[in-house]
Amino acid sequence: MNLSYWEIQSWLTNIDYTIVGSGIVGLNCALQLRKRFPKSKILVLEKGMLPQGASTKNAGFACFGSISEIIDDLNHHTKEEVLELIKKRVKGLQLLRETLGDKAIDYQNLGGYELFLDADNALYELCIAKQETINKLLRPIFKSEVFSTKLNTFNFKNIKPNYSFNQFEGQIDTGKMMEALLHKVQQNGIKILNNCTVKTYQDDTNAVKICTNNFEFSSKNMLIATNGFAAKLTEQSVKPARAQVLITKPIKDLPIKGTFHLDEGYYYFRNINNRILFGGGRNLDFKTEETTIFGETEIIQNKLEDLLRTTILPNTAFKVDHRWSGIMGVGSQKKAIVKQLSNHVYCGVRLGGMGVAIGSTVGKELASLVK
Repeated sequence: MNLSYWEIQSWLTNIDYTIVGSGIVGLNCALQLRKRFPKSKILVLEKGMLPQGASTKNAGFACFGSISEIIDDLNHHTKEEVLELIKKRVKGLQLLRETLGDKAIDYQNLGGYELFLDADNALYELCIAKQETINKLLRPIFKSEVFSTKLNTFNFKNIKPNYSFNQFEGQIDTGKMMEALLHKVQQNGIKILNNCTVKTYQDDTNAVKICTNNFEFSSKNMLIATNGFAAKLTEQSVKPARAQVLITKPIKDLPIKGTFHLDEGYYYFRNINNRILFGGGRNLDFKTEETTIFGETEIIQNKLEDLLRTTILPNTAFKVDHRWSGIMGVGSQKKAIVKQLSNHVYCGVRLGGMGVAIGSTVGKELASLVK
């Protein structure tokens, strides 16, 4: 691309901080950098027309983990590590709400439910048996009982008669959240260039030389916030994880309220504008879903529709309106990677499917690394 003198001078000269990725992490990082360095020149590069990855594609769950997810985490992490994970998620959600305001993101605290299929006897009994233990573990954070048991009042079919209910779980409007975040970033004089992919970079003594699909330039610092796409620019242990989603056409008088988890959190659904937004199924084909390519597969989409018919909306006619996918970043550990990679390059990646919850704090931590 042949850039004009004006374009070079206004957009690509004397850049203090270049952030790669305009999702929740990248934009929060930009806002925190603006607070720390009010007179700095900050540039955000985004490879998509809209923020790619999962920031504009997630289900809008303001959650910190269902009871079965927490039990499973305790099998792979110490109690201290699990508590720290949950603290960070709660803290991150608070920061998100403080940064943008509940009205702007349409935050609602309607509670979260975990459903158990009739065939999931062992999981159901384990969660019931461990409920008191998990509540005791979380009491220092919430000062109250987090999980309780509720009857199947929404008349779902082929599930156990009781739900696990989380009184502290909320929900947001993902589109409104990202609109508000983008607006706030632009209000703070931070430039965003879309359709701009970073191909390579070289960290030299005084700056980072950045090569994109359109141009090359130098920046004093570079901060990578590409989560599921991190392996393309870093050597960090982050695997992409595609999540497929569908949403129905509007359903008259849809009574379902709250956020819902099913099958150890591998499926999740909610009511948004009298539609059922339903996602998940990655566990049906982990290898295929370990990809950075957006798209849907027949095996997962058919399973989502089958669960809608047999379990979620068994007595209600519905039509699917849209289908899409998002790319998360996962790994063997659920702790995000926030670190300095070289003299002037940093990263905040591997959010483990909890971007809404921890994206704000990961962005803040990433911004705190630079000098």
